[in-house]
Amino acid sequence: MDYSILAREFIQNMQAVRTAGQRDSFEGFKGEIFILHFIKESQGKTVPGSISDAIGVSSARVAAALNSLEEKEMITRRIDSDDRRRIIVELTPKGMDYAEECQRDHFGKIENLLMLLGEEDAKELVRIVGRVAGVLSKDPDQRGR
Repeated sequence: MDYSILAREFIQNMQAVRTAGQRDSFEGFKGEIFILHFIKESQGKTVPGSISDAIGVSSARVAAALNSLEEKEMITRRIDSDDRRRIIVELTPKGMDYAEECQRDHFGKIENLLMLLGEEDAKELVRIVGRVAGVLSKDPDQRGR
C-alpha cells in the first residue's frame, strides 16, 4: 500500500472539512472560547502556564487573551495566597455560563454532524478518532514524522 497517497488524500479531506466548517461556523473551541472551556474543565480555576501548555501558544498570547476575557468580565485573576509568584485564573459566573453555552452549542453541532453521517459511519468515525488518539498517546513521535 502506498501510504503517501493516503496521506495526501487525508490532508486534502481535512482541509476540506476545515474550510466547510469555517463556512458554517463549525469551528469548535478556539481562542478565548477554548480558554474558557479549559478553565471550566479545570474545576473553574487554573494558572496561565497550564493554559499555554494546553493550547501550545506563547504565554504572551495567553496573557493577551486573558486580558480580553477579564475586560469582558468572564474571568478574574488573583495572586495565589500559597505562592505569591503564581497567578490563579478563575471563571466568573458570567464566564461559566458562557463556557457552558458554547459547550452545549458545540456538542449540538457535533451531534448533528454524527446524525447526518448516519449510525454506522458515526460509530466508525468515533472509533477511528479514538484509535488515532490511542496511537498518538503511545507514540508521541508520530506527530513530528
